[in-house]
Amino acid sequence: MHIAIAGNIGSGKTTLTTKLAKHYKWEAHYEDVENNPYLNDFYKDMQRWSFNLQVFFLNSRFRQIVNIKESKKTYIQDRTIFEDAKIFAPNLHQMGLMSTRDFDNYMEIFNLMDGFIDGPDLLIYLRASVPTLVEQIQKRGREYENSIRLDYLTRLNERYEAWIGEYTKGKLLIIDVDDINYEENIEDLSSILEKIDAEINGLFKEASINV
Repeated sequence: MHIAIAGNIGSGKTTLTTKLAKHYKWEAHYEDVENNPYLNDFYKDMQRWSFNLQVFFLNSRFRQIVNIKESKKTYIQDRTIFEDAKIFAPNLHQMGLMSTRDFDNYMEIFNLMDGFIDGPDLLIYLRASVPTLVEQIQKRGREYENSIRLDYLTRLNERYEAWIGEYTKGKLLIIDVDDINYEENIEDLSSILEKIDAEINGLFKEASINV
């Protein structure tokens, strides 16, 4: 089974991925941040490094999906390949931070990959306002994120909402994180677990019917 968590920068994906992996004893696939050779340069000069960064993420997440597909374990993935192609790359192109030539090349690579992959069995979308994103970005204190522009986060949020509104690749659970704190509040985490349990039980019932 493949569970994935989607959401903007600073929405709490990694924190929730870690907690769910521990609770359910799932294998976790995280976004490759620490070993990413382009991320720091990207935030210093987005236009120069946007294509390199997006191709790196595309390759990294495609490899994750291949590993998940070949395994019999249940995996939880921190961000999906679809977010790269449907949100981040188009946003960079629209903002003039990725050339049309690079964007078209990127989308050709993604469309080729897309023919070989499926959506996760359950997608958990963490919905957060820009003030919440900024607060959590500042809280975790990654130096290279200090230069993230507010208009960049705002445009990403708009694209996330549009993508989620048309999402059809599998079951979807939306969690509004503005007024909860599942990192420190056990009741908030328990509420999320109850919702996930209900979705997972539904998946198992569907699998039994299809057998």
